[in-house]
Parts: sequence; C-alpha cells; structure tokens
Amino acid sequence: MKAAYFKEHGGSDKIVYGDYKDPVADGQHAVVRVRACALNQVDMLLLDGRFPPPEGLPHVNGCEVAGTLEGLDKGVGWLEPGQRVVVFPGFSCGTCEFCLRGERTVCLRYGYLGAHKDGGYAELVRVPAANCLALPEAISFEAGAALPLAFLTSWHALVAKAELKPGQTVLVQAAGSGVGSAAIQIARLMGARVMTTVGSDDKIAFAKSLGAEHVVNYRTQDFVEEARTWTAKRGVDVVVEHIGGETLERSTYALTRLGTLVSIGSHDTHWGRLDLRHVYSKNLRIVGTNLGSIVELRTILDYVADGRLRAVVDRAFPLKDARAAVQYVLDRKNKGKVLVIP
Repeated sequence: MKAAYFKEHGGSDKIVYGDYKDPVADGQHAVVRVRACALNQVDMLLLDGRFPPPEGLPHVNGCEVAGTLEGLDKGVGWLEPGQRVVVFPGFSCGTCEFCLRGERTVCLRYGYLGAHKDGGYAELVRVPAANCLALPEAISFEAGAALPLAFLTSWHALVAKAELKPGQTVLVQAAGSGVGSAAIQIARLMGARVMTTVGSDDKIAFAKSLGAEHVVNYRTQDFVEEARTWTAKRGVDVVVEHIGGETLERSTYALTRLGTLVSIGSHDTHWGRLDLRHVYSKNLRIVGTNLGSIVELRTILDYVADGRLRAVVDRAFPLKDARAAVQYVLDRKNKGKVLVIP
C-alpha cells in the first residue's frame, strides 16, 4: 500500500510518501480502507520526537480515521466487508485494575491508533475490530474523520469532567484547533456561554460562527483581563486548556471561585506552573483527561447526524501531499480540522 510515514524525527520535511507494508486482519483486528484521516496535534508531537512512537521507526501517524472495512475474519461481531465505519482511537487491555473499574482511558497499557500503532496516513490501517463504529450515511467520511479524537476529548472534558451546566461560562483556548472548534459547539449545546481565544483576527468570525459570544486575539489582548471584563469581574466557571506553559498558569487566573480547569493536552510545552495560593484560596479544580469512551463517541455521532453538532473541516489534502498538510497545521493556519485523503 501507499502511506505517508517518517523514518527520523524532525519537521514536515521528514515525511516520506511511498510503499509501506500491508496490514493484515486476524480474529481480533480488521483492516480499514482509509477514506479520510484527520491530522491532530498528537501527530506533531510524534513527528518531532516529543512523543516517540513506542514501536519505533518508521511510523505512520493518524489517530482519526473514517473508511470502509476491507478485510476481517468471519464472525467478528456485526462487521461486514464494505461497511462504513469510524474508528474509536483508544486501545486498552480490559483486564488491569483501571479497566475493571470502567476507566479504560487510564489503562496500564493504554494506547492510541496512530501513536502506539501505525495509523491512518495510509491507504489501509489495521485496527481492533471492537473499535469500529458504524458511520451513519448522513455523515461523510470527511466529517467522520474529524470526530474520534478532537470531538470526543472535548465532550468528555466538558460533560464528564467539568460537569458543565446550563448558564455557566466557559473559556475555550484556541478556537481554530480541532479541540477548540469542537469544545465551543459542545459548550453551547449544553447551554453555556462561551469565550474563546484565537491567534489572528481572521479567525474571529470563524469562532463566532461556532457559537462563541466573545473572541479574544491572545497576541494583542490579555485573555485574563478580557475574561474578567466579560463576566463583570467574576471569572469563568470552566476553562478548556490544551496549550500548557504560561497559558495553563494564566488560565487559572481567569477562573471564578470553585471554577474548573480541564487540561486535555500540552501542545506548546509539556510543562506548566501554578500559583498554588490562587488554587487553594479559590477552591479551584484542576482536572486532566485524555479521551473519552466509545459510548460517548456514539452519542456524538447521533448529534452530528441530526445536525445539532457539526464537524469542522478546514482543508483536505491528498495523502501524497501529507508534508504540506502537516506544515499547514504547524503554521497554525487551520480553522478546524485538516485531513489527508488517500
């Protein structure tokens, strides 16, 4: 098959398009023909070596996949050749203490498609058969590929972890990202008011079209002061944070008393600093999360199918142009998800 992979760490120039080993189905795994694969910040961390692929190099990135079933053993559940599917990206063992407690995202052997195993920057990908969900006809492959990681993580962060309630206020960092564009919509769906940040003025209208009430260019405005002004000096109830570094620290300053910050990534740096006096004096909650459940992904598919949520796709590149797709994301030009199409 053809794939876009890398044999050494670095920038987009390290991605090679060419022949790659064909995946093989077995009693537990299916082979999916990739119709669309979304780029994710996880891909960038893998590529530059901040998150080295556990199985070593060469490696194929791509956590978010939609496609059709190409190969599978007989008798694997409901699956049939040609079935339209979206792939739940998380792997768990099902037997460790955390899996048995129903907390599979903190499994001792947890992993992601495209991170711990070769992913969807390819014509074909091998996935656990149990991770395949039927993709409704109302959802295109392109839209389906924009959901499994970004939307699911945002949903779990706001609904399960922050326990968001109608009328609350939310600060979503980086509206132009996949996570940001999803979180704005989910917060609005839950009846919350949303403030968000962007890195350039040309993304302001985009953020407002998703439901953001107040949009701040973090390069020219202080989002903490803007949050205080927007809430009449009260502060926001919830922050969705996935940048790290100074953004993490300053996000806590934007919170009101009893507020919650949900950390779902560290795209700028893995390190962050907190003023603990600020945390304990205001009784803040700092919560981490790294995905969600397959049941939650089914719920998201239902909301997208009936039009209450929408996948936000900026651009789709041919798989052979994966270098250009990755550089487009690295340059932070995207407004929503970027895809590669085999």
